[in-house]
Amino acid sequence: MIPQNDCFLRALKREHTDFTPLWLMRQAGRYLPEYCRTRAQAGSFMGLAQNPDYATEVTLQPIDRYGLDAAILFSDILTVPDAMDLGLSFVQGEGPVFAHPVQSEEAVEKLYVPDPEEKLGYVMAAVRSIRSALNNRVPLIGFSGSPFTLACYMIEGRGSRDFRTAKTMMFRRPDLFERVLDINADAVAAYLNAQIAAGAQAVQIFDTWGGMLADGDFQRFSLTATKKVVDRLTRTTPDGEKVPVIVFTKGGGEWLADCAAMGCDALGLDWTTNLSRARKVVGDRVALQGNMDPLVLFADEDTIRREARKVLDAFGPVGAGGHVFNLGHGINQFTPVESVQILVDEVHQYSRRYHTAG
Repeated sequence: MIPQNDCFLRALKREHTDFTPLWLMRQAGRYLPEYCRTRAQAGSFMGLAQNPDYATEVTLQPIDRYGLDAAILFSDILTVPDAMDLGLSFVQGEGPVFAHPVQSEEAVEKLYVPDPEEKLGYVMAAVRSIRSALNNRVPLIGFSGSPFTLACYMIEGRGSRDFRTAKTMMFRRPDLFERVLDINADAVAAYLNAQIAAGAQAVQIFDTWGGMLADGDFQRFSLTATKKVVDRLTRTTPDGEKVPVIVFTKGGGEWLADCAAMGCDALGLDWTTNLSRARKVVGDRVALQGNMDPLVLFADEDTIRREARKVLDAFGPVGAGGHVFNLGHGINQFTPVESVQILVDEVHQYSRRYHTAG
């Protein structure tokens, strides 16, 4: 069923829209007081993510508050390796930690593709619950981490500035590293297809760490594995509507042409990428998503409005292209809530000058 506000989906399909749609990465998060209250009730982040009722509540909070054009499933990118029995926990001050990191040939051999409904049924239950609660107002985005990004966490065992352990395996034993990527690609494709079957109307692949690779290594280890996922995705909903696929590689501006050729519908851009040049590189082969610096939202109202207009002006007349406004990365937890409303209003109002019929 087509949402009442389908501007986001139409933009991803490069169809006519009356304005530029807007959603924000990490839009349900700690900057919202209502989110903090719900998280306190849940007791922990995983308690929040693994409870479909709580996940539904926090997913809808920014939609109800701001009038955004898409909701995104509240979950975590590390649900897939957690389902592989690697023992995910979130340590205060450290972030995600795996009890059983994949740091040996034996550990790689033990990896398997988890059944999404069996091991991650709480995610699919959340997707179904959110779709029902949204009541067809706006589309729901499902998501996963990319095979490469998941591999970085799985091998390192935790977050890292340089992922030295993971990249050591990549260079010393590329055969093992690529085995991890192959398993992850199968797992991510199955996971996203299960989300689509449950009701997700678009999906985003977060290649958070692909940008730390050198040219050549990116194509071999990150892009190739992400393309395997894209190739295996269900591209229509159960009721026959197209499911657009967004690939977001933080720091990936160097490889826009390569990424545009992988078969996705849209590329997400971080704030270091010039949007005008990006559009010239990809033409109208894919839609573009992004890409304001998240910390602009700490500025005064005039600056926020000016910076939003700069992004819209950089994309320019929409024509046969498609643009979804977003931040260049996740919203900061200390962001003033009123700044987000200013951004939403400015994007919705100012962008109309670039949208003409036809």
